[in-house]
Amino acid sequence: MSAVFLGVRHHSPACARLVERTVEELRPAHVLVEGPAEMNGRLDELLLGHALPVAVFSHYRDGRRAATSWAPLCDYSPEWVALRAGRAAGAEVRFIDLPAWHPAFAERTNRYADAEVRYAEATERLCGHFAVDSPDALWDRLFEVEPDDGIAERLDAYFALVRGEAQADTGDRAREEYMAAWVRAAVGAAGGRPVLVVTGGFHQPALRSLTASGGSGDGSGDGSDSQRWDVGADGWPLVPSPPAGADAGSFLVPYSFRQLDAFTGYQSGMPSPGYYQEVWEKGPQAAADGLLRAVVERLRARRVPVSTADLIAARSLTEGLTALRGHPRTARIDVLDGLAGALITDDLDGPLPWTDRGPLRAGTHPAVVEMLAACGGERIGRLHPATPAPPLVHDVAAQLTRLALDGGPGRSYRLDLTDPVGLERSRVLHRLRVLGVPGLVRTAGPEHGVDPVFTECWEPRSSAGREAALAEAGAFGASLAEAAAAALTERTGLGAGADAPAGVLFDAVLCGVGGLSERLLSELSSRIGGLTAPGPLGEVLSTSLGLWRHDRVYGLARGPLLAAVIDGAVRRLLWLLEGARGPTGVDLPRLRAVAAVRDAVLYAPELLGVARETAAAIAERISRDPAAPSDLRGAAFGLHRLLESSSPGAGGPAESVREMSAAGTDALGDWLAGLFALARDEVSGSSGHRTAAGSGPDPEALISVLDELICALPEDAFLAGLPALRQAFAFFPPRERERIAGRLLERRGVHGSSRALLRTTADPLLIARAGAFEQHVTELLDSYGLGGTAA
Repeated sequence: MSAVFLGVRHHSPACARLVERTVEELRPAHVLVEGPAEMNGRLDELLLGHALPVAVFSHYRDGRRAATSWAPLCDYSPEWVALRAGRAAGAEVRFIDLPAWHPAFAERTNRYADAEVRYAEATERLCGHFAVDSPDALWDRLFEVEPDDGIAERLDAYFALVRGEAQADTGDRAREEYMAAWVRAAVGAAGGRPVLVVTGGFHQPALRSLTASGGSGDGSGDGSDSQRWDVGADGWPLVPSPPAGADAGSFLVPYSFRQLDAFTGYQSGMPSPGYYQEVWEKGPQAAADGLLRAVVERLRARRVPVSTADLIAARSLTEGLTALRGHPRTARIDVLDGLAGALITDDLDGPLPWTDRGPLRAGTHPAVVEMLAACGGERIGRLHPATPAPPLVHDVAAQLTRLALDGGPGRSYRLDLTDPVGLERSRVLHRLRVLGVPGLVRTAGPEHGVDPVFTECWEPRSSAGREAALAEAGAFGASLAEAAAAALTERTGLGAGADAPAGVLFDAVLCGVGGLSERLLSELSSRIGGLTAPGPLGEVLSTSLGLWRHDRVYGLARGPLLAAVIDGAVRRLLWLLEGARGPTGVDLPRLRAVAAVRDAVLYAPELLGVARETAAAIAERISRDPAAPSDLRGAAFGLHRLLESSSPGAGGPAESVREMSAAGTDALGDWLAGLFALARDEVSGSSGHRTAAGSGPDPEALISVLDELICALPEDAFLAGLPALRQAFAFFPPRERERIAGRLLERRGVHGSSRALLRTTADPLLIARAGAFEQHVTELLDSYGLGGTAA
């Protein structure tokens, strides 16, 4: 007897019932199921007495890519029913799909992701024919609420139609050829007894065709690695092994109905898992009645008024819609539409969410949110105690016990970071944080390496999903320190954003130097060399330099660990800054990056491969480059003045101010902002610092030339440039601004309070504009002879 193919929709109660009946009637020798073949040696583990839903979590990591994926199973998943019923019937049960690490699953985080996006045209036509809004409503209409009689034939027709008009991609073809090799091997080993094959309906027509024709069996579906489908000594296809040097594996994790729900972003199968669990256990009509009650109870618990009349109206509308649509039994969409019609009286911003797939939009009506929450359910799976756990789970449990961090739900912690035990406890909690393990969140503590805060506070949060998160984190390593370092390395490397290095660096410090692997440091150095924006690179430099100079808590002060990062960042920044071009305006992150270079050259010269004279020469070139942004030119001028080792050949700030004023008031304001960001104290005379050979700037000369230039500006030019000038002087603290105001009053021979001068009753820009407007009105009146006259 040949193979019997059942094409199913993942997580469909109707398909699960069909699989169960078929196993009982057919009594097959083999039951082959779409699922990860590498789990075949661990089916006893999978079939322990778990409280479903659970999932097979798979991970893969090499030097070029990292990937994770899930194969979820719940009570009414056809694949789960096939495993359970097949084992109970005495059949040999096997998974027959490629491992999740295989390139055929590239970009796919869910093994059972629906193929409907690839046959959308066919399902759209069917939706139009049956007058339904969505593929989910179509599926319910054709299968979930219809009697089970003839369902196998209807499924065959449905999947033949939708697959007949869709082109499988390279990955699906490779998977189908591999699964077909398993089917042929099972048929050959069955001795004439039947073989049952349970796969997603999209694959069923292709598998039937490949098995009938004999297929290529050589992996030619994706044109590569023809040895993958070789047969082992036992007659079954070999399971492909990961490439040399790659880390890959699979293990069981708890799952939840929330993760399984299409309305929270799940990519596959049926939406509303709580509702379909009721359908599986009690039938469609009982599930519909229960949903009505559940929604009303949820709304009343949240103090949303729902009267008995509303409930009666919802029930009546549901029954009417069921009859109008010709459903033999009440469908999920009948209940939801009936509830919406009875409970929602105001206008909606868009279509109801069950007319489509995907997460809820922001602003969804509260009643709709509660309806879908009731449909989704709150069940969380639980693994059998005998389920093997990754080594990381045991390591975390041991560390939490040793450090008295296993106080249970609701326990908060206040840690003294100057105490060795407190610091160790902090590192363990931070390692759990970077691995995404829920349960505790830090509410207070140092925000950067030189933050003078020596305590941390950790408060409890929901620990839902903690067991699964720990199991998934086990993909990064066997110990907590190793796993945290691997997770940080991945954040730094593959697909990391421009701001990743600084955050990773400080997180690595929080997690403890012992968790910093050589690979992480290598990734950080490599990432620094590839950054193209000065702002993020400046954050890395300031973070690492601050830790190297001032750290009192984490043990990095004056240590060699950060030397390579500091040197690499300075080299890269000087190169980027000299080539910087761009729009006008003040780029504060870029100015902070120049300031970080200044601090590195002044306070950590022994770490740098760039001499102070070289950095000064680069700064001088930038300051004289007319194509460079004005704020950067000002910052470079200040940097050059600070770093020069001999008397400068160029003029002081006053001469440069005169040159920049020719480019306009905005450009002058931007230039001053850059100058003040880098050398505020030096140019204002508030610091005792002098450049070499007594060549320090004369602050009085700078104030004088600025006063002269600004007073000479026409009114319109002054108003246009005032915002940029104000931004430049905002780099001075209030005391310094008061000193400058005092000097200006002295220059005019005015006796008064400079402090009062700075404390205006309104925005100075508004005052200046009001004065200009008043002057304009006066001049206009005078031009028409309407000015004021003496009485």
